[in-house]
Amino acid sequence: MDHLVKVKEALQKGILPQDIYDTITERFELVTAGVARIEKASSTTYPIYYVEPSAILTSGSDMSFQYGILFARTLPVFFEEKFQVVIQISAPLVAFGLKGTIHAILAHEFLHYIELIRKISKMELLSDEISSNLFENTYADSTRLFEPRAVFSDQTLLTHITKKFPTGFKDYKLEDKTEKLWIARQLPATNIALDANTVKLSAEMLSKVSLDPILLQKIKEYEEKESKLRKKKLY
Repeated sequence: MDHLVKVKEALQKGILPQDIYDTITERFELVTAGVARIEKASSTTYPIYYVEPSAILTSGSDMSFQYGILFARTLPVFFEEKFQVVIQISAPLVAFGLKGTIHAILAHEFLHYIELIRKISKMELLSDEISSNLFENTYADSTRLFEPRAVFSDQTLLTHITKKFPTGFKDYKLEDKTEKLWIARQLPATNIALDANTVKLSAEMLSKVSLDPILLQKIKEYEEKESKLRKKKLY
């Protein structure tokens, strides 16, 4: 698929200015290099991904002024009775993120992807609730993912993940650039309430999901490695 199709459509419709479009297309090679790196480090194919030509903003349901910026999301999708997981990458990440940051976020979303597949394979995912409080959501986000060391063999990539996600993602320079060079210019923004950003799949929908046996075998290997890492930490 064309990973930049929505970005091209946004330019044609006059929603994105030429300079931002040029920046995204020039720097997109950082994304493709990151995906290739993750595939090599995990021995697993990266899911479908595309660049969303907007900043993705989140806010709580309490009508406060508290909000956050999401630079990527892992989305389960049913299309024509077929189940797919799609990684949505925000345009500001591609336009302004450093190489290490982009690769760390792509790797983090990959961890979401395999955890989502793991839960579906065990019929655990009827509702993956996300708190409406940004701090609570950050905490929950970091507690339900695979241990990165059980998945990735790339030590530099692991270092990037550890630095960017100590207790939830934080990159002040990227957030500042997104504020000043995207949001302040009134470029496209998508507002999502955190309590609406929820994965809900019925038992009937789950029963129709067909999963790749090779991927399930890899996830089993990750689980076994993670178990060994936990035992090593305990003893």
